[in-house]
Amino acid sequence: MNLAAAPYALSISRMIDAPRQKIFRAWTEPALLVQWWGPHGMTTPECEMDLWVGGQFRTLMRAPDGSEYPTMGVFLEILAPQRLVFTDAFVPGWIPSGKAFMTAEVLLEEVDGKTRYTARALHWSEEDRQAHEAMGFHEGWGQSLDRLETLVTQGMPD
Repeated sequence: MNLAAAPYALSISRMIDAPRQKIFRAWTEPALLVQWWGPHGMTTPECEMDLWVGGQFRTLMRAPDGSEYPTMGVFLEILAPQRLVFTDAFVPGWIPSGKAFMTAEVLLEEVDGKTRYTARALHWSEEDRQAHEAMGFHEGWGQSLDRLETLVTQGMPD
């Protein structure tokens, strides 16, 4: 699977010892996504998604101090079980969201019975990319990926 070059991208990649169908389910079933979404210490008490192009993707993360971090956007591409793309540039109904921050791309590739997981955050500008990196992109998305990997390898039935 080839990734298109993107000038303002941040990415994280890992081999996961689980089938990509299982990882795709963990991304697309709200009851599973809330179990791993967000860095260590965060919870995700709310998740709604309508799994079709233009459908809603919404989460609410909560920090231990009670701070809340909402995410709202729409799906741009759904190719089960290998690719998901969503953006905060629009809200449902293809209504522009105001200040778009990023488009997320999740790629799942089968490799020798495992899955190469790659997630990219594609930003609108170098300033947005730098801001996301300064917010802790690698740590936060890395910790979310730790939690996802634990779920799909230990805590989730097939």
